[in-house]
Amino acid sequence: MHDNVYVSVLIPARNEAGNLAPLLEEVRTALAGEAYEVIVVDDGSTDGSASELRALKSAGFTQLRILSHPRSLGQSTSLYHAVLAARGHWLATLDGDGQNDPADIPGMLALVRGTEGRPGGIKLVAGHRVNRRDTASKRWASRLANGLRSRLLKDATPDTGCGLKLIEREAFLRLPYFDHMHRFLPALIQRHHGRTVVHPVNHRPRRTGTSKYGNLDRALVGILDLFGVWWLIKRTRLDAVATETEG
Repeated sequence: MHDNVYVSVLIPARNEAGNLAPLLEEVRTALAGEAYEVIVVDDGSTDGSASELRALKSAGFTQLRILSHPRSLGQSTSLYHAVLAARGHWLATLDGDGQNDPADIPGMLALVRGTEGRPGGIKLVAGHRVNRRDTASKRWASRLANGLRSRLLKDATPDTGCGLKLIEREAFLRLPYFDHMHRFLPALIQRHHGRTVVHPVNHRPRRTGTSKYGNLDRALVGILDLFGVWWLIKRTRLDAVATETEG
C-alpha cells in the first residue's frame, strides 16, 4: 500500500451528475484530518458525470482519481476495479447518489484504527441505515431480501444493502469475485474467518435523479446470487490452517 494513504474512498457512479460534486465536497470535509484518496468509477455514464468529475479535479481536488468504463459494467465490477487501483489499507465504499453520509466514515475508522495485523482484528464495518429515506417499495424489497439472506447465510448483518462499508483491502482481495458480490461482503468476509461489526449510519434522501443500482427488477437475480453464495460457504474448507514443515 502507498505509505501516504490510509483510507481509499471508493464510489461507483452511473449518471449521477448533480450528486457527485456535493458528495465529494462532503468527503473532503469529513476526512480533512486523514491521509486519504477518493476513487470514483464512472460506470458508463451518459450524462454530465464525467465533466463534473473533471471539473472538480481541475479545480484542485488532488485526492480525486477517476476511473471510467466505456459502458456500464455494474456496481460490483466498478468496486472491484476501484479496489485494484486503491492505495489505502482501508476501503470506504459510498453510493454515488449522496444518500450515504461521508461524516460517518471517521467513526467507522475509529473502530478499526490500530487493529491492523492483530489477531481477531476487524476486517469489515458494515453500515446500518437505521432511518431509511427511500420509497416504501424499496424499503419493502430491502426487508424481504435482508430477511431471506439473514436466515440462509446467518451473517448477523441487518442491512447488507447499505452502500457505506469500511473494508480492509487485503481481506477484500482474498474474496472470490462475481457480479453482485458487493451485496454479500459480510458473509464472504466471515467465510474467511474475518471479524465483521455493524455500525449505525445516517441515510438521506437522494438529491437528484433516480436509482441506477439495486432496483426491484433485480430481485430474482439477487435470490439466485444468494443461493450461490450459500453453496460457496457450504463448500469452503478454510477451517484448518496449513503449517510449514522445517527441514
